[in-house]
Amino acid sequence: MDLSVMFFGADSTTAGQTSHEQTYEDILTVAREADRLGFHALWTPERHFQQVGQVFPSPPVLGAALAVATERIGIRAGSVVLPLHHPLKVAEDWAVVDNLSHGRVGLSVATGWHSTDFTLAPGTYADRRARTMDTVPALRSLWAGESAEYPDGTGRPVSVVTQPRPVQDTLPLWITTSGNPETWEAAGRLRCGVLGATVGQSRDELADKIDRYRAACSAAPDQRGTDAHGRVTLMAHTYVGADDAEVRRLAAAPLKSYLASYLRQTAANRTADAGTAALTEEKTAMLAEFAFERYLSWGSLLGSPGHCAKMLADLAELGVDEIACFIDFGLGRDDVLTGLRRLAELAELKEALR
Repeated sequence: MDLSVMFFGADSTTAGQTSHEQTYEDILTVAREADRLGFHALWTPERHFQQVGQVFPSPPVLGAALAVATERIGIRAGSVVLPLHHPLKVAEDWAVVDNLSHGRVGLSVATGWHSTDFTLAPGTYADRRARTMDTVPALRSLWAGESAEYPDGTGRPVSVVTQPRPVQDTLPLWITTSGNPETWEAAGRLRCGVLGATVGQSRDELADKIDRYRAACSAAPDQRGTDAHGRVTLMAHTYVGADDAEVRRLAAAPLKSYLASYLRQTAANRTADAGTAALTEEKTAMLAEFAFERYLSWGSLLGSPGHCAKMLADLAELGVDEIACFIDFGLGRDDVLTGLRRLAELAELKEALR
């Protein structure tokens, strides 16, 4: 099982002030260290106009910086919110990053979910799921260098081929899912990988979704995608401490603060259900506390090396191919780097014992 690094939070607010310049420096520092330690890939999200994820409005721009700052580690978008962008622009931008990285690019595409994000493309919100799934074949075709017809400035169709040409002939693609089993199956039918998360589901629910995905992928025809086995990548909150007590001491406050911010963001979505939209600060704090305690018991890499080794073995048994370790939920840079080094040591030990 591969271990990657997922940037997803990076809330750089300190005492009411933002220091985004320092946040980007921290991201580059962590990326270089992950590259040196042998991690598989770096994942960056796409977020707009939110407190959570405030430094991630443009995955290809940040991906270009990561490409030139590293040497061998994969550069992944986790995710490109596909309905917000023209497929021609997605293919062009990421072909640049593929060239800068010498062929290390991979994309997970998402439907998007927060209504405020779609300020950028309000007309695509209602049918965002269908748009995403329908665009995947077109994106693969554009990446492969095939021409496509789109209306030009006069409204008449024109045949275009995107430039520059990427290094990779085939674009590694994932579909991002928040947990809907239908999305897992759709990813399988498209022969894409699936990018999910351990959060919000039990072990049995996750096992069922992986089984559904594998069956759909196996039954699907080849589509310039992954093989019949597919690829399951799961995001998991990660900090490997010296012991469980250290993890609780260091991670509790920042992770619960992050979770509360995420819940407030969810409540601000105009399509949120009435219960979520009406969350009080007290209920938000209670839910964050509950989620933190659950993460410590299952579904995260928060704990001692021994605890994390057991979790990795359990996820591998379920059929997970890659863990995208979510590390920037509020810990300081030095603690993040220390946790990554412990995780790398754990991975090396497991490999040596095979």
